[in-house]
Amino acid sequence: MRFAGVGGEHEPDPRLEWREQARRMPVPVFGLVPQRHAEDWDAIGLGSGTVNGVLESCEVSVTYTLWRNPDDPDDPVNLAELDDEQRRALAEQPPWARAPWLEEQVRRMRYPALWECVRTRWTREPGEFDTVRALLVEHVNHIVANQFRRTRVVGDHPPYEVDSPVNERCAEPGIPVVVDGVTRDGLRIDTDPDVYGVGVDLDPHTVLTAAVPRDDLPYLQMAFATRPI
Repeated sequence: MRFAGVGGEHEPDPRLEWREQARRMPVPVFGLVPQRHAEDWDAIGLGSGTVNGVLESCEVSVTYTLWRNPDDPDDPVNLAELDDEQRRALAEQPPWARAPWLEEQVRRMRYPALWECVRTRWTREPGEFDTVRALLVEHVNHIVANQFRRTRVVGDHPPYEVDSPVNERCAEPGIPVVVDGVTRDGLRIDTDPDVYGVGVDLDPHTVLTAAVPRDDLPYLQMAFATRPI
């Protein structure tokens, strides 16, 4: 999630606007099937492309909070691994009152996130970079670059270059992927040391991809369902 400027306690929750934008997507948005270890708290990301005012592509990603022990939120096992600088930043209280939604987001930063875990992408006229194989590769490398920056990224400034990125040859076909209870023929990338990914064509214009840190896989069911917006 991104924040700009200094907002007061009455600053509106930007997720409301993002949700309205997501509702204008020509196809449903998908996420993980409901499950105990992954909490959906309306953390979505949006992207779109237009030509002469006509929507040509759009994408919605969903982020989850990971609960290793969902029965006890106060169990230290649920906490994210933070360095001293991150802990100090979270402990600081600003001289102004935060909006409730911002307080909630700051609180959630103490816990691990399945960041942009599931993506739904629609393209009006799909090209070579819009195939499920290409989009899955991009998604896995994106998660590596952003969640494993200290160990897998070359350079200190964007655009970041991933050390040993996956490519389309890494995508294994013939993998069953369950979407809305139906098993589809999908792909997976199971070669990266840090991130695991799956992808599937939903129709000629729509692709679903998911990418998660390997350490989180034991807690997750990698099945998908239409997500209410």
